[in-house]
Amino acid sequence: MSGVQRLEPVSANLGSGTVLAAWERFVQGEDQVPGVRPVVAISWHRCREQYRVDPHLTEAPMAVAEFDHAPEHDVVFTELGFRAASVAHEVVALGGVVTVTDATGRILAEWGDQATLTRAGESNLAPWACWSECAVGTNGMGTALEAHGPVPIRGAEHWCQAFHNWVGAGIAVRDVVTREPIAVLNICCWRSRLPASVESWLAHAVTMTQHPLRRRARDSGAELVAAYTQARAHTGAALAAVDTAGKVVIADDMASVLLGVPACTPAVDPTLRWNPGLPALITAARYATRQAAHNPDWVGTTQIFAHLADEPTSISIRPVFSSGHLIGNLVLFGASGGAPVPQAEASAHPGAQPRRLVALRDHRMVLLRLSEVLFAESQGNDVWLSTDQGRLRAASASLDKLDGELADRGFMRVHRRYVVNLSRIREIERGLKGELSLVMDDPTNEMVPVSRRNAPAVRRALDI
Repeated sequence: MSGVQRLEPVSANLGSGTVLAAWERFVQGEDQVPGVRPVVAISWHRCREQYRVDPHLTEAPMAVAEFDHAPEHDVVFTELGFRAASVAHEVVALGGVVTVTDATGRILAEWGDQATLTRAGESNLAPWACWSECAVGTNGMGTALEAHGPVPIRGAEHWCQAFHNWVGAGIAVRDVVTREPIAVLNICCWRSRLPASVESWLAHAVTMTQHPLRRRARDSGAELVAAYTQARAHTGAALAAVDTAGKVVIADDMASVLLGVPACTPAVDPTLRWNPGLPALITAARYATRQAAHNPDWVGTTQIFAHLADEPTSISIRPVFSSGHLIGNLVLFGASGGAPVPQAEASAHPGAQPRRLVALRDHRMVLLRLSEVLFAESQGNDVWLSTDQGRLRAASASLDKLDGELADRGFMRVHRRYVVNLSRIREIERGLKGELSLVMDDPTNEMVPVSRRNAPAVRRALDI
């Protein structure tokens, strides 16, 4: 963010009159949000309907408990602190504040202009205060925890009226395996516009901070394959190795059929690992991760509905460590040794009542029945839904998250950019080289490509 210059203050209300008017109506219960950016409108919806944050709150609450984080997250906090300190002199010249926040929205440290720091303290914009969305509503730090990429929040876009004189931009550093937030880097100013370079600087800072996380994840993937190979020599059960997020790193022939992934094909890179599309397995893997973090000897067991199975299958989950660091789990099918894993709602068989998806159309929130959705498509930092009501922006900021939520509702990941409603496929088209495309059941017969790596699972799901 070199070259940041001090800017003259503008009007006290930095949100446009249109945004302020929309905010006033929305907090009173109306759903129309004319002139409001989608990321803000969706955040307002969470604040009002889910978190029920008082829009007239005047200060952030203090954090009530210390966040229990993994040791490697300390490296992230240190790196972000270094980057925040390195730009502090420019932030001071701007008359602003730069903060580092943990995954709960708790401010760990701040740097900046002393006069602005004093003013920030009046709202508890200070260390140990909590700035998550569920605590204070829409703001640069809290909304960054809910979204992907840089998130600028200006003036009246803040959910709480007391913060309408602030402008901020935050970005979350996320775990490269689980995609869960680790920390947030945020820059904010009082009654001033942020320089245009702030968002690109934030994005670059996160990219650099994630480099060691990616290296460690690749090394852990290789170590998980080695643990699988060793276990494979001592068991006759169907076996797979999954990472801490429940994605498959490698599976044998039988396990690959149950999981709907390629057989005996290592996926060491965290960006290329196989998503089994089984929420119950993902839930169990995440539960195992939490348990093993406190008890390295923990072994669990549960039942899941695997692909092509009409009855639940018993699995045993065994954590894998490397140098004292949990890197994933071995999953043995047909085994039942270990402590019971609590059955979550996500593990219910597809007979459960379908949920709805939230999307945006113009200035309104749209509640969609799942049968109305043909497919979801990832484009940059946004997810778009192709529906019977047209193309709509999804409230979910992550296709991976949407995939996990819908996998047991008749949807399937067919490409790194597409999740498809299997019941809305009309035709299957083969290319000259054998590649598959899905022709959807809509008036324009939209076509969705199937990636080569997902083609076997798609053939099994469609029985072709």
